[in-house]
Amino acid sequence: MKKGLARIRKGYGKKLLSIHAWNAWLVLFLALSGLMLLGGFWRELLGEGRVWLKWGHIVIGLVLLLPVIYYLLLAAKHWKRLKGRTSQKANVLVVLGLLIGWILSGLVLWQFKMAGPRAANAALFIHDLLTWIGLPLIIYHSITRTKWLKEPQKRSIVPDSDLEENTGKLVGRDTLPPSHPQPFYTRRGFIKVAVGAGMALTLGPTFTRWVGQSFKPPSLEDYVADNANTLLPEPVPLPQSSPPIGGGADGHYRVYTVTDIPSFNNDNWSFTVDGLVDKKLSWNWEQFVQLKREVQVSDFHCVTGWSVYKNTWEGIPLTALLDMAGVQKTAATVKLYSGDGVYTDSLTMEQARMADIMVAVMHDGMPISNQLGGPVRLVVPKMYAYKSVKWLNRIELIEGDHIGYWEQRGYDIDAWLPGAKKI
Repeated sequence: MKKGLARIRKGYGKKLLSIHAWNAWLVLFLALSGLMLLGGFWRELLGEGRVWLKWGHIVIGLVLLLPVIYYLLLAAKHWKRLKGRTSQKANVLVVLGLLIGWILSGLVLWQFKMAGPRAANAALFIHDLLTWIGLPLIIYHSITRTKWLKEPQKRSIVPDSDLEENTGKLVGRDTLPPSHPQPFYTRRGFIKVAVGAGMALTLGPTFTRWVGQSFKPPSLEDYVADNANTLLPEPVPLPQSSPPIGGGADGHYRVYTVTDIPSFNNDNWSFTVDGLVDKKLSWNWEQFVQLKREVQVSDFHCVTGWSVYKNTWEGIPLTALLDMAGVQKTAATVKLYSGDGVYTDSLTMEQARMADIMVAVMHDGMPISNQLGGPVRLVVPKMYAYKSVKWLNRIELIEGDHIGYWEQRGYDIDAWLPGAKKI
């Protein structure tokens, strides 16, 4: 074991150089791919490529383990060379902590079905937080340390053997004379990173949005106040909805869309149930809000890792609408249409008959805003949220299968939550 470690640590100066270079490239890819996976613009533009990018992000994240493990094998020798250099030790600990935090939270997000929604929700916040705080630091550290390690005359942590290998010159001691300059941050480097960090902080719209949503996320009241829908009359909540019997939603929604967020009024909104039915049904808004509604409490889980618990939904059970229309024997699939004109998804007839699937018009006693998929959205509590179609305005019963928007792009057709009773 000792001989193996000695062999690995031999010439560790060059190996530190290699580790920094690999870290710089790996982190750069993870940063760019992570921002693209987060941004709504890229979600729409990439289409199926987003699934491949997600897997590339996961694979490179796992590859990042290798330089971290390799460094840990060199760490004892490196730490000894940093004796008396408090700032450099602190820097190493910070960067190492960021890398390990990234990897661990990323592993939880990768295996979110096994970890469970609460763990995944916490991991997503940690992963994002470490990204925005650590990204400028870790890229700057990797690049500047690579450049610094290429200049043996400036470094004092590298043993004589490494200096000899790099420069062909022998130094008769383990460290260079104390009077020799040993810069860690050059003035030019500091200006570059300061300007870069300033631009990221002040001009990065994604960063600004994330900070606002993470540390002061919009409340349901905020969403209702900013609701661009102008449908009248507003639905009157049932007694169980106001105050909400669930006690109020626990958590915060992240707004993801594949198009611009639509808005509706009484003139451009309608709701239809058609296809393989005995009776085609169609309502305008005034008629739709007169339908008999029920109330239920359920959790809401997104496949990207976040969750909102104890939502009080009010609406019409999907099975009630199917019964009103009359389902023909040849109907096998319930196809669901979004009012954005692009998004669709589906449930098998057996799945659609689950008692807790609701065509919701109210959330915690308030109208569902257009940002959260209102005026009407589907709620499928036993499945991930991409099945809970936003801006729902049409239900079509069809004979064959239908592959929905995200399923065409690599998502599971059956979006069951861990532990859900599958149908």
